[in-house]
Amino acid sequence: MTSGTATRRLAERQQALQEVQAAQAGQARRRQRISWAAWGAGLLIVATLIAAALITSQPTTSSDVRVAPDFTLPASDGSTVSLADFRGGPVVLYFNEGAGCDSCLLQMAEIEKDPAFAETGITVLPIVMNTAEQINTDRQRLGVQAPFLLDDGTVSAAYDTLGKGMHEGLPGHGFVLVDADGNQLWHGNYPSMWLAPADLLKEVSSRL
Repeated sequence: MTSGTATRRLAERQQALQEVQAAQAGQARRRQRISWAAWGAGLLIVATLIAAALITSQPTTSSDVRVAPDFTLPASDGSTVSLADFRGGPVVLYFNEGAGCDSCLLQMAEIEKDPAFAETGITVLPIVMNTAEQINTDRQRLGVQAPFLLDDGTVSAAYDTLGKGMHEGLPGHGFVLVDADGNQLWHGNYPSMWLAPADLLKEVSSRL
């Protein structure tokens, strides 16, 4: 082999090596671009989900006035309670998911701890679509004193509370204010599953 031929073959191998390296570099750049595109798409999806969660967790309220639908329901302590029993004083109906929703029961437990409700003569009636056994198990576990009214869905539907939370066939986390004359003055739904008792009292008191 002449020196010229060897030199030519060496140059050809170097050129081939450079072509392979260039191809590998191009593939690496394409992989990086795909990776960045996937990361950007993932970030967009996360941002969209966060925005949707923020929107759907916003409370909705209404101050439309109407005659509050009357009802009589069994309670988890074995008694029977009618809305008419409280005529002459304001009542807050607390519709919630009930058994299995600790935040729902803790909401009632915190309301019970606030003496301002009793001092202002406001009664809070929690209403759930559970059996007495189901709700009493959670009441005892979480230290809730008030008996819960047991609805078959009729009262929850009458007050338009079904499907306002995470479950289509159950109430969400809503409050309805009924005044001393039996008129519904306000209702609020709270998908975040919490309303500070002081804020609830403020909402109610401002409308009485």
